[in-house]
Amino acid sequence: MPFYTMPDQEKLFVRRVGEGEPVLVLSGLGMQSWQWLPFLFTNRKQYEFIIPDWRGFGGSKHCAIPETDAISSHWNDIAHLIKQLKLDQFILMGYSMGATTAMHGMKHGGLAEKLKAYLHIDQTPKISVDDSWHYGLFGEKHAQFKNLLLDIQTLLLNYKHAQKLEDLPSDIRYKLVSLWGAFIELQSSNTYSPKIFRLALNRPFLQKYLLPIQRLDYLLWYVENYLNHNEDYREAIGQVNCPTTFFIGRESSLYPETGQTLIAKSVANAKTVYFERSGHTPLITEPRKFSQEIGYFLTAQSISAVL
Repeated sequence: MPFYTMPDQEKLFVRRVGEGEPVLVLSGLGMQSWQWLPFLFTNRKQYEFIIPDWRGFGGSKHCAIPETDAISSHWNDIAHLIKQLKLDQFILMGYSMGATTAMHGMKHGGLAEKLKAYLHIDQTPKISVDDSWHYGLFGEKHAQFKNLLLDIQTLLLNYKHAQKLEDLPSDIRYKLVSLWGAFIELQSSNTYSPKIFRLALNRPFLQKYLLPIQRLDYLLWYVENYLNHNEDYREAIGQVNCPTTFFIGRESSLYPETGQTLIAKSVANAKTVYFERSGHTPLITEPRKFSQEIGYFLTAQSISAVL
């Protein structure tokens, strides 16, 4: 069945593709489960890929927003799904926010003990930046990033009645999308992307497609999560004992490569795969290599099981 009932009785959409050994796949913010299919297709005969749509996206877009923060809520949903599917000693792949959710489960839910293997894709174990960790979200630009999120939060709080972009006055709509554009420009090393964004910004009928989430209440929920998320997962991921692979974008502006490499080296049974021409989205910038490396990761687990 594609929908699974969560503890609050909301229905979470979970795409299940393939047959064989289960692989739980946790997506990044803004992704939908179908976007994984091109990268998993060649392995569908050996593995069943279990890919939830996060609340607010895809088949789960109508789920109610819980009172907890986004990461805690996501882990609660995943923990419940693991229990329903009776998953144990399974393979887990986590990308960006999905990797944060996995680390949250390692720290608070004993997830590491259930893993046969773990693939960690371009994510830091600590979102915030302080004297103990300089490699959080946007690294040296972290303060600038938080100021942008504060501006977005303030705007959305002033228009909490609005459910979608079209509900806002035209000038406020333009301001919100412009703020999101500044966020995109901050993270992009590709000058082409911001140019396309600015072009669409001046086309009112295209503006809604520039936001990663169509529901403004969900956008506020996620913005506040990244503003207030102060968890530190360094110790939790450092204690993972299963075979672990890190995919790291050399040019990642969101999560500096130096910090990701430090964490990879702290994990005893880990290997690192670098994407030389990629930032935070190797599945877009180096799709062929991304697909191949997923295949290598999965094959390595099959070989180790035979040995």
